[in-house]
Amino acid sequence: MMYRNGISAPRIAAAAGVAEATVRRHLAIAAGQDSGLRAAHESAASKPRRVIAPGRRNLADVLAFHEAEGRLPSLRQGREKALATWLQRRRIEAEDGTLSPTYAGALDAIANWREQPTRRDADEARWRQRVGEVAAYLAAGNDWPRHHRTEDQDERILGVWLHTQRIDYRAGKLDQAKEQQLDELIPGWRHGRTRRGANSKKSGT
Repeated sequence: MMYRNGISAPRIAAAAGVAEATVRRHLAIAAGQDSGLRAAHESAASKPRRVIAPGRRNLADVLAFHEAEGRLPSLRQGREKALATWLQRRRIEAEDGTLSPTYAGALDAIANWREQPTRRDADEARWRQRVGEVAAYLAAGNDWPRHHRTEDQDERILGVWLHTQRIDYRAGKLDQAKEQQLDELIPGWRHGRTRRGANSKKSGT
């Protein structure tokens, strides 16, 4: 379907995360079964993509997501993953010169959206998400999230992340800008829960 819509084999391979040779092999089989496949590809590749209603909704959601989160959607889960996949297809179309002017005009308001995301980008986005989640967790009246001795998976995820920040800080590996963000958004993050010694336990009567 992607090939029929004008997307080249290398772009399909990049989007699907498979070898280009694998894509070309499947395309050769498909072309043998459908004599009009390659003609449809050439026709679609020569003109910009048509914008349909689902595309407009995805565009609006991507813009709203960026406005709310300060970043582009990443391949995590649920709706965010779907938007990241949709946006990746638009990057491919932009490189092929077939991106709809409607999409281009709106998305170009986001700096560097055409650039392929890197592992570093994903890590930075995840870090910003976690610091916000921990701040919200504490603001809801919870104690510091634990990284062990809890059956709450969400608390454990936040606890492990926060524990890692403390380890990096003590080892001198924490980026100064991140340290400042932690100080601003999560005051007291370096210490967390106060440990109770054996003598602090209440004795029985």
